[in-house]
Amino acid sequence: MRDPLEVAVETAREAGALLLDYLHRPLHSMQKGRRADLVTDADRASERLIVDRLSKEFPRSTIVGEEGGTRSGDSAERWYVDPLDGTTNFTHGYPLFCVSIAYEREGELCAGVVYAPFYDELFVAQRGAGAMLGSRTVGVSRVEALGDALVCTGFHPADFVRNGEYFRVMSGVAQAVRRDGSAALDLASVACGRFDGFWEFDLSAWDVSAGALLVREAGGVVSAIDGGAFRVDGRVILATNGRIHDQMVGVLGSPP
Repeated sequence: MRDPLEVAVETAREAGALLLDYLHRPLHSMQKGRRADLVTDADRASERLIVDRLSKEFPRSTIVGEEGGTRSGDSAERWYVDPLDGTTNFTHGYPLFCVSIAYEREGELCAGVVYAPFYDELFVAQRGAGAMLGSRTVGVSRVEALGDALVCTGFHPADFVRNGEYFRVMSGVAQAVRRDGSAALDLASVACGRFDGFWEFDLSAWDVSAGALLVREAGGVVSAIDGGAFRVDGRVILATNGRIHDQMVGVLGSPP
């Protein structure tokens, strides 16, 4: 069997090249579920490519894909695939979008890749081996106080009533708060020290699995928003440099 990380890197780069090709074409998009939750031809084509590659290399694995590319297989070996994280950004030509692929074995995240094709930035993590951006080892920031921190979040417009309040409260405590529209890239940015922390509700495993591993391998801390144990299927995440983690839990741990 080939190294899962090697396959994930190759596959993410191929999918990223495909997305760049679609970026300059007229796109057919449609809403899936709630308003502003888009899926495009590019999402589907990217997922087909990824699922085909992973199925060929790992024919027994389970694959969990955002756009219906789920394939049943060995429950001990699982791939989480987000073929285009940041679809709304993508449809507007805003360059913050990515491919996210993670490999899990026996319930442990073992390899993760987040690839931002517009910038040709490849974030890679392997359990126990650290995190990298390209050929450079990366680590989380050294900011000690939430008041000095640049933090990030995300939320669906339909959930603004709840999440907007957290955004408001955190904006009064942190140095600044951003909302960039791609959870996987936000987590990668925590891993390399661009952001000091990130939180979000209502996420799926494909949104967070690769990014969570990146943050951990970069020396950060990942938990549920209330500070409890993180689960890829837990729907919530708080990821920080570790130094401001308890401070963010204190702000986010109870409704505003």
